[in-house]
Amino acid sequence: MTRKLQRIRCCRIRVKDSLLLNIMIYDRFQQEAIDYINQGFSVIVSAPTGAGKTAIAEHIINEAIAKKQGVIYTAPIKALSNQKFRDFQGQFKDYIGILTGDVSINAFAPVLIMTTEIFRNKVLDEPQSLEKYSWIIFDEIHYIDNPERGTVWEESLIFLPKHMQVLGLSATIPNIKQFASWIESIHNKPVKVVIEDKRPVPLHFFYQSGNEIVNNINQVKKYRAFKPNKLYTIINYVRQQEGLPCIYFVFGRRRAEELAQELYGFNFLDGKEKNQITELFNSLCQRFDLSSDRTGQSMYPLIQRGVAYHHAGMLPTLKEVVERLFTSRLLKVIFTTETFALGINMPSKSVIFDGLRKFYGRYVRNLKTRDFYQMAGRAGRRGIDTEGFVYCRLNLNRMQPDEVKRIILGKPEEVKSQLNTSYATLLNLYEKHKEDLFKIYPLSLHYFQSHKNDQREALRLLEAKLKLLKELNYIHDGILTPKGQFAKAVHGYELILAELYDENVLEQVDEFGLGILASAIVFEPRKNQRMPGLSKNTRGIKRVCEEVYDRIKHKEQHYRIYPFSKIPYFHLSSTMEAWLRGTSFDKILRFTDTDEGEVVRYFRMSVQILREIKDASVASPILKDKIKETNRIINRDIVDAEKQLREG
Repeated sequence: MTRKLQRIRCCRIRVKDSLLLNIMIYDRFQQEAIDYINQGFSVIVSAPTGAGKTAIAEHIINEAIAKKQGVIYTAPIKALSNQKFRDFQGQFKDYIGILTGDVSINAFAPVLIMTTEIFRNKVLDEPQSLEKYSWIIFDEIHYIDNPERGTVWEESLIFLPKHMQVLGLSATIPNIKQFASWIESIHNKPVKVVIEDKRPVPLHFFYQSGNEIVNNINQVKKYRAFKPNKLYTIINYVRQQEGLPCIYFVFGRRRAEELAQELYGFNFLDGKEKNQITELFNSLCQRFDLSSDRTGQSMYPLIQRGVAYHHAGMLPTLKEVVERLFTSRLLKVIFTTETFALGINMPSKSVIFDGLRKFYGRYVRNLKTRDFYQMAGRAGRRGIDTEGFVYCRLNLNRMQPDEVKRIILGKPEEVKSQLNTSYATLLNLYEKHKEDLFKIYPLSLHYFQSHKNDQREALRLLEAKLKLLKELNYIHDGILTPKGQFAKAVHGYELILAELYDENVLEQVDEFGLGILASAIVFEPRKNQRMPGLSKNTRGIKRVCEEVYDRIKHKEQHYRIYPFSKIPYFHLSSTMEAWLRGTSFDKILRFTDTDEGEVVRYFRMSVQILREIKDASVASPILKDKIKETNRIINRDIVDAEKQLREG
């Protein structure tokens, strides 16, 4: 059964000329959304994970291709963008392209998949490039309340070209009508809301406490807190209930690996399945050049038993191998972090939660109801299972039953604006609107939702950022200076890079220095992560960066601008330097305690930020040529995301 037929039912009817036609029969909410789309309305859909929202997007794509119109499909993470590219390319062939900053394939295709950041940048920097696209599809649009990146969704919607219609696909959120009303208010056209509360595959909940498993939270007794939960108890229970395959969610990378190793004594596969998964794993490792990868080798005995783990610290290619093993249905238990739940089409029969608390930004707290159901919603495969099963492992010393009830039975959290306009966005707006840019803030979701005091503070913050930009000569006499022109092109790291550009540092460093600088700009160390020894050249770059950053931070403190601009961290400098010298990937890992998957991610981010610098209109030909060479050396082998996608 294909993925599409898992989402929507299909029947065959005989017409008078004796031809058989396939007629898609949509669920109620799918048909309601499609009817509105066919009438020319923008639509926001709120439905549970796994309900079949993608079928609505596929309808738009089919119709747009037939009418020779363009569609943009945005996703919050690159892994989801890549998966959608593969899925849609299988259906729509050469009509599909992808653009994510580190990948550009068929970039002028009529149906273009991209991260929301890329779309926001196009809206601000080159809106003319969007003229041929009639629809924008925002997958996981509730990401607008993500504290780090929600601003990108908000800005994309505020500055959306008038000719584009919107399809927003969201997990269940209670204030979806308020959200749609905001979009209506800023674009002066109706937005239809479609709500589905019912899951196509119902969920049943179980709880492990005191090493016993019950199906009612009221049966959890406090005296059980003294008896520890055992992993083999819950895995055996799920297996006996025929609940495999199973996704086990944990909130730590090392924890995922440790729990997977605990299942070494289990064997979930018969002889035939073991041969199949071994053959598939070996062929995929050969295709992605992973035969000598340490993590893959250590996971190999587990995979032969139907067990694996998956987290952001692994190589992207190895994560893809694990994902393919899971979709083959040969992998029976996968231990994974929460990003596995974000839109990626990896459903299972059961989901287990290692706990119901996670790290949110600066502290550990109980799971949000919406986050819980984003993960729990992976249980129950539409078109395969009639029901899904969710297991919560409880530690009553950390969480009481009433708190568990609030998570599982509570109302999902409302979507709230996280607006924090970047310096690059401000510079782009100032270039077009001058002082009138302050009239744009009342168009924001933040203004729409906030009280007067919060509105005044948001406006003060915008004014403070503009004053800082003027004082530091990004704007002079109402015009963007060369430094301002440079800063508007590098979203996220504007001030530090623009100051280095203005002081001619970018021109003076060589190709190696550019790579080291880029990796420091994007890198975020873990708590207590050590800094390795630095070369003389790197120490000089670090000293200049620290001097520049101190000046920036002093100005931001003066104007009460928060959060502060990001400080460069040079923890990956030796690793980057070795990579630039042509050292193999497995050997450069000796210079860092950063996980190998994170090294690849930061190298890819370095390539992306260097591309943004190169594309700045004021970058000199010499700087552009140096960046081309730097990126050529960095973006090779395992780092080359485009190569991974093409070969995959």
